[in-house]
Amino acid sequence: MKSQTAAPIYFKYDRKDIDETTLVQLYERMLKPRLIEEKMLILLRQGKISKWFSGIGQEAISVGITSVLEREEYILPMHRNLGVFTTREIPLHRLFSQWQGKANGFTKGRDRSFHFGTQEYNIVGMISHLGPQFGVADGIALGNVLKKNNQVCAVFTGEGGTSEGDIHEALNVASVWKLPVLFCIENNGYGLSTPTEEQYNCEHLADRGVGYGMESHIIEGNNILEVYNKVKSIVADMRANPRPVLLEFKTFRMRGHEEASGTKYVPDDLMDTWSERDPLVNFENYLISEELLTETKIETLKTTIINEINNNLDIAFAEEAIVSTESIELNDVFKTFTYQEVTPNSETEELRLIDAISQGLKQAMERHDNSVVMGQDIAEYGGVFKITEGFLDAFGKERVRNTPICESAIVSAAMGLSINGFKAVMEMQFADFVTSGFNPIVNYLAKSHYRWNENADVVIRMPCGAGVGAGPFHSQTNEAWFTHTPGLKVVYPAFPYDAKGLLATAVEDPNPVLFFEHKALYRSIRQEVPTNYYTLPIGKAALLQEGDEATVVTYGAGVHWALATLDEMSVGVDLIDLRTLAPLDTATIYSSVRKTGKLIILQEDSLFGGIASDIAALVGEHCFESLDAPIRRVASMETPIPFAANLEKQYLPNSRFKAELERLLAY
Repeated sequence: MKSQTAAPIYFKYDRKDIDETTLVQLYERMLKPRLIEEKMLILLRQGKISKWFSGIGQEAISVGITSVLEREEYILPMHRNLGVFTTREIPLHRLFSQWQGKANGFTKGRDRSFHFGTQEYNIVGMISHLGPQFGVADGIALGNVLKKNNQVCAVFTGEGGTSEGDIHEALNVASVWKLPVLFCIENNGYGLSTPTEEQYNCEHLADRGVGYGMESHIIEGNNILEVYNKVKSIVADMRANPRPVLLEFKTFRMRGHEEASGTKYVPDDLMDTWSERDPLVNFENYLISEELLTETKIETLKTTIINEINNNLDIAFAEEAIVSTESIELNDVFKTFTYQEVTPNSETEELRLIDAISQGLKQAMERHDNSVVMGQDIAEYGGVFKITEGFLDAFGKERVRNTPICESAIVSAAMGLSINGFKAVMEMQFADFVTSGFNPIVNYLAKSHYRWNENADVVIRMPCGAGVGAGPFHSQTNEAWFTHTPGLKVVYPAFPYDAKGLLATAVEDPNPVLFFEHKALYRSIRQEVPTNYYTLPIGKAALLQEGDEATVVTYGAGVHWALATLDEMSVGVDLIDLRTLAPLDTATIYSSVRKTGKLIILQEDSLFGGIASDIAALVGEHCFESLDAPIRRVASMETPIPFAANLEKQYLPNSRFKAELERLLAY
């Protein structure tokens, strides 16, 4: 990287009103990540780091954007944005510890490279699935709008990532809601090895802004002054006139996707062309020509930065390898939540399940001014089940938000709201539709606290269940998809009293909660419910009936099927309503089984891979010597849920439960 006084300058630099100090500072800010990268490539070859995603040749974008944004404004970078982290002045030894999986990093060794965030520096790191990043930026920006703080946030992706559905959803949401997000596409020529002509079929990605009704710009990503000046002007206007802006930065990836990939798939002449556009070399030559830098000054800067790198590497290398325990790892899956009981008042009213949920949600929103509810048709229309009817008048359009039909972007936006200090409640119109938002739930919400100590203060309401003739796409009870995912809490009440108290606690809890609400119970189950706000503990089952002959474990609609069956039989059993599936109240189950010696589990979900299978396995492991009979499981047929009434009746397990219970009792 030698430069000479008369060295050629590829770009035309327009300094405008930038002072000399800032010009040199921009150079220093590009030089530091370049020198760090050159050192990392050496360490990679020496086996001292495990992987590296190089941003050599793209430093001007990260440095230019970060230099424009205020320290309090969030940035959501990707792998090749080291300049974001260094410009925000994260101590280098912490970055180096992160890359070596040590404790002074940001993920306690649980994730690698740039897969981390830090509230201290207002940076939210990426996940490998790329797309949700844009939706999270939407949520952060929505929080800024609600706070009226005149802040913007910037989010990065590559040209390859723009093909993901999550990104299209997030761009649409940002446009509809006029969110102040700077969407930054680093068009660097290749998605891993696939060139742009095989990635998209338009001349410029910025052209897509027209389709979203969004302002867009094309910026020469290797010209630091063009990046700095254009972004500075755009951001200043966005703060005054909040709106999303799509920026396409033309740049190139001078190294492989990651170092193991190499660059053999890139034509030599293309590499040569872009090497002439090196953002650091060109700007260095420009500053020399302007007599703002000298060879001596450059060498001094390099020496200073290299010493800083080496000193911080010494700190990181001297740090012991991370050691943990099983209890530490398990305890970090969720953010610590100390349950505070709010006792109900003595005044009650008879409510249907649907009314109790509505009342509970409304009282939670009254209690938490920082709560926002989002979902399809939930505002003026009140939701397809009318649970949020009247909420718009009570809380206003800012806190009760209709969403486009884009489940994934809204889940991600809920995560962004949480990052920005809000409580988010999302209504999944039907639990079946969660498949369209599955990725951010299981990969972002569930893993964030364990990965980088960031909670997901999000509740996703899940209207579910069969028995209403809604067919295969509106009838699933798919709780087992989420009980399998560490980091999620799963609540499934069967009664109005429980639903109201558990929903209040779910909103209080800073961890992600999937709150299942059975549609067939909405208007068929009534109960006296306290009129005031109260809470119930998540993770505690309810013992509804007591007896010595067997233990019946169930939840949701299964509770009412079991009650109806037991009313027909003269039998004494423990009837346990789980209420919460994750965390599971195994203590109550084990205690009952040790008393009765027999266990039957009833679930609406199909049998294989359901919660009943796990409960049976757990009881087999922990209560085997107490069992007097094989554990029985009763569940729906192994088919999709049919529409016709007779077929649906045949599918559901309630008609088979009595016979199975009788067999167990007779064993």
